[in-house]
Amino acid sequence: MISGRLVENRIVVWDVTHSRKLFGSGYYGKPLGIPKPKGTEFDAPLVLDLIEGCYLVEKNKLEVFHIDGKPVPFAKIKKICKEEYVDFDAKYFVYHDLRDKGYIVTPGIKFGCDFAVYEQGPGIDHAPYLVQVFRATDELAATGIVLAGRLATTVKKQFILAIPKVKQKKVDFVGFDWWRA
Repeated sequence: MISGRLVENRIVVWDVTHSRKLFGSGYYGKPLGIPKPKGTEFDAPLVLDLIEGCYLVEKNKLEVFHIDGKPVPFAKIKKICKEEYVDFDAKYFVYHDLRDKGYIVTPGIKFGCDFAVYEQGPGIDHAPYLVQVFRATDELAATGIVLAGRLATTVKKQFILAIPKVKQKKVDFVGFDWWRA
């Protein structure tokens, strides 16, 4: 089993062999100090976002420990995530859904959204989708759609609203395509 250490609001996989294996099995995390890794031939620890770590623990692919060596159970990781992420439950539901469908999901913070979503993976293709999680009860102003659309077209990506419907165990996705007349 691959193990990682909880370091503030990240999980670090210190064993390089395990880092390569985890990164190669679905582009989880980022090798420390390597902004754009090409393949798994790196000699660095892997840094995971909490949402990735939470998913991997739930899927029994990762064990997480505190710095002092004590295990961090799944329930505790979820609690920490809820403190770190605004509306974690909705975002995690969407993350889980996309990952289970085979997409590569990375944080979308540099694009001003929740997730950047790849079909194959970073370094292989560019993320064709920017995903923002919305609840069905959230309001979205026209200016918000225009701002998201302008950003998405500038970086040549499709803007997607993800609307989790937890009771129905599904996510509705609404995509916006932009074109010039």
